[in-house]
Amino acid sequence: MPRIALYPGSFDPVTNGHLDVVRHSVTLCDRLIVAIAINPNKKPLFSVEERLAMIQEVFGPVAASAGCAFDSMTFDDLTVAAAKRAGATILIRGLRDGTDLDYEMQIAGMNETMAPEVRTVFLPASPMVRPITATLVRQIAGMGGDVSNFVPKAVAKRLKTKFAG
Repeated sequence: MPRIALYPGSFDPVTNGHLDVVRHSVTLCDRLIVAIAINPNKKPLFSVEERLAMIQEVFGPVAASAGCAFDSMTFDDLTVAAAKRAGATILIRGLRDGTDLDYEMQIAGMNETMAPEVRTVFLPASPMVRPITATLVRQIAGMGGDVSNFVPKAVAKRLKTKFAG
């Protein structure tokens, strides 16, 4: 039975922190699905289509080089429901610090109650990417700052274009 993992998030934009999680994830599963959570209460910087394109461009080659099948999708319901629809039995969650751990442990417990067949796997962030958040990246880029240390080159280019006008 193939090990299918779902890595959910907003990915607005894709950061080096997300890339770090994907690099570790592709060694743990046979197929990785990166899933964009659609929240109607949030106004993302990038459209769903732009985020899906970034995900394919940045994460696709990483998965391919590891021999891991890769796909992306969107969902607008519970993460465990999306995981079940995708056939995933593993939920991937990245952790930057203890605050993330406390929050993610609560969610993992609730998810396990709703879908015991889906296990949450926590991946600690590598030291160089721990301070990176998509929110901070958007703020820095929006104020004309250099985000090249925080996002892949393709994403930095998209951010520059997005804030140029």
